[in-house]
Amino acid sequence: MELGFHLPVFDIDGGPTAIAGELARAGTSAEASGASWLSFMDHFFQIEGTGLPTEANMLEGYTTLGFLAAHTSTVDLGLLVTGVTYRHPGLLAKIVTTLDVLSGGRATLGIGAAWFEREHHGLGVPFPPVAERFERLEETLRICGQMWDPANNGPFDGKHYRLAETLCSPQPINRPKVLIGGGGERKTLRLVAQYGDACNLFASSVEEVEHKLAVLRRHCDDLGRDYTTIQKTILAGGLQPDPGTHDEFVRQMAGYAGLGVHRVIVMPTGGLPAAWIDGVAPIVPKLAELG
Repeated sequence: MELGFHLPVFDIDGGPTAIAGELARAGTSAEASGASWLSFMDHFFQIEGTGLPTEANMLEGYTTLGFLAAHTSTVDLGLLVTGVTYRHPGLLAKIVTTLDVLSGGRATLGIGAAWFEREHHGLGVPFPPVAERFERLEETLRICGQMWDPANNGPFDGKHYRLAETLCSPQPINRPKVLIGGGGERKTLRLVAQYGDACNLFASSVEEVEHKLAVLRRHCDDLGRDYTTIQKTILAGGLQPDPGTHDEFVRQMAGYAGLGVHRVIVMPTGGLPAAWIDGVAPIVPKLAELG
C-alpha cells in the first residue's frame, strides 16, 4: 500500500508570506518520505470539515499544483477533487494538460460533481441541481477523453457543452489518470466503472469500503469493464507524527489493503505540514509491506 498526502489547510505559521516556502518544503518532505501522491482541495472558501472557519486561507488548486510541480519531481499531483462546475471542460482539459507537461507527466484529473453551495453563490458560480451536475460531470469526462485523443480534434455536441473543436496541443506527456471522488452507488461509482482509472472513498470502515467496492465491481460487470484495472484509493484520518501510534494505523490499513486498496491518503494538520510529513514518514515502508 502506498501513502499520499492531501493538504487542505493554508493557515500556515507565519501568515500568507510563509505559505509558498512551507508548501515547497512540504513537497520536498513528501518525496523524501517515499509518498506517491500530493493533492489539494478544489475550493475557494475553506470548508467546515477542516474545523476552520469559512474565512480561513484558501488557495486556488491548479495554480498551487503548478507551483508544487516546480518543487517536486516524483509524486503524482492532483486535486481531491475538481468541482465540475468551476471550469469549462475544454479549459479544464487544457489546465490539466499544462500541469502534466510542466510536471513531466505527473498530473491526475481528480474530479467530482461539486457540492459547496455557499461557495458557488458567494462567487457567482452557477450551482445547478444535483442531477444536472452529474450530467455535466459525465460530459466533462467525455470531453477530456476526446481532448486527450490526438486522433480526434473534432466537435463535441452534448446537452450542456458544445465545442466546435477539441484541439489540445501539446498533448499530455502521460495521459492523465482520471480519479473520480465519491461513493454514490447509483451515479458516481457507475461513472468510475465507465470512465475512471481510479476511485477515492472515505475510510469510514473496512465494511463500508468493502460494500462500495462490491457495488463498483457490479457496475464494471454490467459495463464489461475489468474491475482490476481501477486503482482504489481511500482518504483516512487518524495518523499522527507520534511514533507510538503508527503500528495501530498500519493495523487499521491492513483491512483496506486486503480489499485491494492501493493508496491511503492522509492529511497533515496544523500550520507546519512539512514537519508533520517528516514525523509520519517512517510509516511508508510499513504500509508497503501490506502489499
